[in-house]
Amino acid sequence: QVQLVESGGGLVQAGGSLRLSCVASGRTISDDAMAWFRQAPGKEREFVGISNWIGVSTWYADSVKGRFTISRDNAQNTLYLQMNSLKPEDTAVYYCAAARIAKATRALEETDFASWGQGTQVTVSS
Repeated sequence: QVQLVESGGGLVQAGGSLRLSCVASGRTISDDAMAWFRQAPGKEREFVGISNWIGVSTWYADSVKGRFTISRDNAQNTLYLQMNSLKPEDTAVYYCAAARIAKATRALEETDFASWGQGTQVTVSS
């Protein structure tokens, strides 16, 4: 099992930017699809974006497309989420997750992700 630790959250004004990091330990994540999810107060956890194992292909939720960018450095065992043009509705706890499963990246579902971080809070003020 891989351990994931997110960091980089904080309080930012609307229109601002944050960069989240997710550092993995215990094993390499170079063979894993990696994703970001978020959960706002009183809401269910939702998909934000996903990267295939090499980071060449990424997909995003419509709500963040064009504003958020996922990247990864497999040599550093780290996943990133660059968040620009932040909106108050982006306020949530952000989680990274890893999936090592024989399934097309784009077809992965939340239940396919076996490893999760503890989350980092992002708060966007209006």
